[in-house]
Amino acid sequence: MTPDELLSAYDDQLRTDAEMARALEVVQEGPLLWAVFDHGGFVSYRDLAGAEGDALDDLIDRTVAHYRDDTEVSSFEWKSRGHDLPPDLGERLVAHGLVAEPLETVMIGEAALLAVDVPLAETPHGPVVVRRIGEGDDVVTDLTRMLAAQESVFGTGRGPSVASALAELESGDSEFWIAEVGDRIVCGGRLTPVAGTAFAGIWGGSTLPEFRGRGIYRALVAARARSALDRGISLIHSDCTDMSRPILERSGLRAVTTTTPYVWTR
Repeated sequence: MTPDELLSAYDDQLRTDAEMARALEVVQEGPLLWAVFDHGGFVSYRDLAGAEGDALDDLIDRTVAHYRDDTEVSSFEWKSRGHDLPPDLGERLVAHGLVAEPLETVMIGEAALLAVDVPLAETPHGPVVVRRIGEGDDVVTDLTRMLAAQESVFGTGRGPSVASALAELESGDSEFWIAEVGDRIVCGGRLTPVAGTAFAGIWGGSTLPEFRGRGIYRALVAARARSALDRGISLIHSDCTDMSRPILERSGLRAVTTTTPYVWTR
């Protein structure tokens, strides 16, 4: 697929309804969907239907007023994409009190091209074993260890709780994959199928610093791609930082756009 075809699939399948899964409440206002989740508010749209200038300012005003006056959320996120029009959308959101979070790159790849063999040499601490959590005996312990390893890389408070991760796993909403060396989890990540689409997301790819550069994360990507294919999923997507983008590109994902969350806080 060409980059334009991948971007079109992203816009058609991963915005609006796909982003409303598990929402507690959804209100449509023009081209926007205003959602409330248990963690806060979220604004989704396929495009802004040509809104610009005063009309766009009015749409943003109504959005802020909705979350401020009609909900009890402490914050909401307007997740913009780099190809959204008009190009001054970000400036207008900031002018209405929203704060830009770090820009990330949207990566997409065909699962069949990602599901390759990645040879893993033995480390000084032993061989690398890649497996899916749930195949072993103690799921809660595995999830706790995985999330602790991720927090040591990303910082505290950035990932799901053990309870929410366990609920996600038991419901089948996500698969959790890890790479182990001995009794230590050195890399972990999720595979999250998007219901009603050809996509699954890969999230949380965190490798401990001393184990980087060995292909472990690429092996975890490949394992999740194979699992996606087994589930009839053909496309993989991820939002990534500048640090992980080169790794995902080597794995076969392609950059199609960028995303910047703009956040309003009560």
